[in-house]
Amino acid sequence: MSTLYSDLALADTLKRAVADMGYENMTPIQAEAIPVVLTGQDVMGAAQTGTGKTAAFGLPIIEMLMKQADRPANRTCRTLILAPTRELVNQIGENLRSFVKKTPLRINQVVGGASINKQQLQLEKGTDILVATPGRLLDLIARNAISLSKVTYLVLDEADQMLDLGFIHDLRKISKMVPAKRQTLLFSATMPKAIADLAADFLTDP
Repeated sequence: MSTLYSDLALADTLKRAVADMGYENMTPIQAEAIPVVLTGQDVMGAAQTGTGKTAAFGLPIIEMLMKQADRPANRTCRTLILAPTRELVNQIGENLRSFVKKTPLRINQVVGGASINKQQLQLEKGTDILVATPGRLLDLIARNAISLSKVTYLVLDEADQMLDLGFIHDLRKISKMVPAKRQTLLFSATMPKAIADLAADFLTDP
């Protein structure tokens, strides 16, 4: 199995973005996950923080979004990425922006502790990829600032940390708001029974 980014079935714009960032070889989680995500299958991945998970889910999702001609409708998003902390949301958003530089895709981040009115305005025009903490996302949904009815890709990153921080009820609420027909990816550093239960709720034959 090749571990070179250049051998992936990705658009040239994405390969160039990766090369510009100085990446040549994939990490194990990237080499395992990217080809499977591109097939449209649900994926459950065990990987520590700092192993390049954002590229493992971000690159194939961006590739698939670029192939779909439709733009997101106002106050909707096509991809939802949930992460446990503000720092992580901002880090994922930053990484994804470097991948989409030469594409028309729009990325937004929403986290607690920042102006909710400003975030509401950002979501007005529709978002291709929304990176969010679960609590702030639910606050914005309650204000009708965003609907999850058009989500085709759902990512739960650092799932074990989200459970440790008590987000399980928020995650279950969100799972009822996204379409049943979607691709779901779950990444976690550890795989305790609670994560297996969560995966059973969210994922189809991962």
